[in-house]
Amino acid sequence: MSEPLLTASGITVRFGGLVANDNIDLEVAPVGITGLIGPNGAGKTTLFNVLTGLNRPTSGSVAYDGQDISRWSPHRRARAGMSRTFQRLELFGGMTVRDNLLAAWEASIPGGVMGRRQSEGRQLVDEVIARLQLGAVAGRQTGELPTGIGRMVELGRALCTRPRLLLLDEPSSGLDAKETAHFKEILVEVTDPEQAVQSEDGRGAPAVLMVEHDVRLVMDVCRMITVLDFGKRIACGAPDEVRNDPAVIAAYLGEPAA
Repeated sequence: MSEPLLTASGITVRFGGLVANDNIDLEVAPVGITGLIGPNGAGKTTLFNVLTGLNRPTSGSVAYDGQDISRWSPHRRARAGMSRTFQRLELFGGMTVRDNLLAAWEASIPGGVMGRRQSEGRQLVDEVIARLQLGAVAGRQTGELPTGIGRMVELGRALCTRPRLLLLDEPSSGLDAKETAHFKEILVEVTDPEQAVQSEDGRGAPAVLMVEHDVRLVMDVCRMITVLDFGKRIACGAPDEVRNDPAVIAAYLGEPAA
């Protein structure tokens, strides 16, 4: 068994008298997709913000690739290979799809915004556009696009930072069944180590931590799943274990597995 790429240990976050996260442990493997689920208000986004440096925990620590990053800024974490999406689309609506992706790549390397390694960036953007089937909309402004395509652009923008760890916050939010099936297909493909294109710095397919309310999607694509409820971790295991866990059924799934 390889060591986890990301480890959160004893994460507690208090906002005044509210305990949003209560002594939570979480591990993300260096390959594959890890799920984080739970009802609304369970503390999932707060934990995401701790992992990416937007919130500092009241207690506990975060380790990434063997290093304690608890006091690292979001910028430093991003440069180290952590990238995230948001529950609400956070695209540059007045820019084209291609320019959104190029801006993400430029921000991910020192001197990128000054034109450093420009040809490399454009090649990567072209590869991501092709892989995510965005060629038909590459020249359109993202503010004009429907949510389904916007989600794919957001994924593409994250991939253009060449992440080692990709954190997805509700990636299927606003998608219909057909769009969700397409997103699932693309997500499985881009996280498959055998299909990944190795970059010059050794980064291949990213590991993924995904917050998601679509339980079917989570069960289909995740190797391991952590379940939160009222700020506490109530379960962690493979999909079949979580699906049949009485605590999870009572708190979230609502009915036993067939």
